[in-house]
Amino acid sequence: MEGIEIVAATVEQAIEKAEAQLGLSRDQFEVEVVREGKSGILGVGGKEALIRVIPVTPPEKACPELVEGDAVKVVTEILETLLGLLGVTGKVEVLSDEIPLALDITGDDLGILIGRRGQTLACLEYITKLIVVGRLKAWLPLTVDVAGYKERRRDSLQRLALYLAEQVKSRRRAITMEPMPADERRIVHLTLADNPDVTTQSIGEGESRKVVILLRQG
Repeated sequence: MEGIEIVAATVEQAIEKAEAQLGLSRDQFEVEVVREGKSGILGVGGKEALIRVIPVTPPEKACPELVEGDAVKVVTEILETLLGLLGVTGKVEVLSDEIPLALDITGDDLGILIGRRGQTLACLEYITKLIVVGRLKAWLPLTVDVAGYKERRRDSLQRLALYLAEQVKSRRRAITMEPMPADERRIVHLTLADNPDVTTQSIGEGESRKVVILLRQG
């Protein structure tokens, strides 16, 4: 499969944009940095970063028809087993039985499955994907939600990003958001990707990584 070129303000943003567009996690594609981002001087001479990404497992070959027919049943069984091992009572509902699969766990008092800033939910989804790969011998794109948390969080982050962008524009100074996991940072980056007045970048390391919203130069 030929590489796909992605352009963004920084290499980090380009990688996060690639994850969102391809529906892949960082370890599922190779990255070639074609050009580093350059801010320029006084808004002059700046250049956006350009990367080329190549999926390690091409999406069109990752889910053969045989896998698709069994996928929903397998993923549902895995999640139900994990809930039992965790001692949590919940019902696994299939939101989409087409690739990528989307499942939601419903029930009472499921906050323990979400965790602080959704970290437990992220781990649950990751573990589910690993077990699915072991069972089906193929990579399967899927998302796991708990009581619609991800959808509510996405809407909240999009509204917050748009509000902060207006604040940056009116105050003429950058605003740094609270630390967020990679998938939530992607939401902010993508929400403001086409904003003519501001741009975004990620700073920090590990769990302390956060998004900065700043005026677009030039």
